[in-house]
Amino acid sequence: MANSFQIIGGEHRSRKFIFADAEGLRPTPSKVRETLFNWLQFETQGKTFLDLFSGSGALSFEALSRGAKQVVSVEKDTNALHFLEQNKQLLKADNLTIFRQDAFEFLKKKPKTPFDLILLDPPFNKNYLTKALKLISKNDFVAAGGKIYIESEFEITMKLLKTHFLANTNISKQKKSGAVHYCLLETSN
Repeated sequence: MANSFQIIGGEHRSRKFIFADAEGLRPTPSKVRETLFNWLQFETQGKTFLDLFSGSGALSFEALSRGAKQVVSVEKDTNALHFLEQNKQLLKADNLTIFRQDAFEFLKKKPKTPFDLILLDPPFNKNYLTKALKLISKNDFVAAGGKIYIESEFEITMKLLKTHFLANTNISKQKKSGAVHYCLLETSN
């Protein structure tokens, strides 16, 4: 099969999805997704997720499979968006809302309700991460006590967070797999 990924756990475990062949598009590897959702094991049910730079949608579909109440995916690439829509229909996921929009434009407007979990996996080597963190913080995208998952090409440090994000945010978990650094941030209530 062309580009594909498989859901690791939950209601739709083992379902396979195809995704676009687009430059820079790299779905979160299965091993990393498994670790992330082990970290969130009892915290996905009934929660709201925002998946910025959604790409293949692997993180969105994994969250839905594990009981997310609502997932909002943001992707600007038309080809990637086509596959997201197609996979949404295959899953009959009425609780997935997909926006064809630049993530930074999306983050410029305050949300009606902050999200419980934000999935932040921007393209690497483009300096998007710090820009996104600033807008998430400035426009109150994360709920009090909420979490932010980050994938990046470099290690996330408290210095980076204090410079570009809220002071009341801590690194809860952090790992590295190959060239990918990933971590889970927690905000205080």
